[in-house]
Amino acid sequence: MTATPRVVVHPDKQALADGAAARLVTALVDAQARSPEAQVALTGGSMGSAIIASVLATPGRAAVDWSRVRVWWGDERYLPAGDPDRNDTQNDAAGLGELGLDPAKVHRVAGPDTSESAEASAEAYAQSVREHGQRVWDVVLFGVGPDGHVASLFPHHPAQQVTDAIAVAVHDSPKPPPDRVSLTFECFERSHEVWFLVAGGDKADAVAAALAPDADRWDVPAAGPRGGDATLWLVDADAAAKVR
Repeated sequence: MTATPRVVVHPDKQALADGAAARLVTALVDAQARSPEAQVALTGGSMGSAIIASVLATPGRAAVDWSRVRVWWGDERYLPAGDPDRNDTQNDAAGLGELGLDPAKVHRVAGPDTSESAEASAEAYAQSVREHGQRVWDVVLFGVGPDGHVASLFPHHPAQQVTDAIAVAVHDSPKPPPDRVSLTFECFERSHEVWFLVAGGDKADAVAAALAPDADRWDVPAAGPRGGDATLWLVDADAAAKVR
């Protein structure tokens, strides 16, 4: 069973980040109540960083045992460690390291400085998931591109069609850089909760298309991932402008 998507509209981007941060703290506390560790997959982009900054400012964040949180990324640009265009670099700059996470439980995708190819990085990342994240993800966070892509799964791109794999190398990405590593739709299906964090009027068409009753993930990848317990579209008013 998968949860029917629910849309929660916030007045602006900052309110969205603050509200999502409070939800995330609660979700992690709940996850730690049922399992030794909470598993969360983060996203990059401005919203991915904004929610981390808001978590740092959330009074209730002390209720989470951050040493028992295992962190992943739904995708990563195949760039050297520390490159400013990497998702993990952006999240680090937003204060990820200030949460009190165990560095050994922060799983980063290898770049060309430590990996011979995007394929090798995808396989190594998949092996880490097998070792540490085999059970269902607690929360997966997605940003959504104006074209409706999530992670590095783009409309009409063959990486979407990969099955029987946890992670995939993505080449010829329509958005630079061309080489990336992404978790697959099949991997994302093992999620308690899936959250889409979307702000800005430039995303309004994508949000409406993904939520349309006849949406196909081949055309609009954001229509694909759903959580078993909850699928939340956490959006600001501008991004929600065309949702019926």
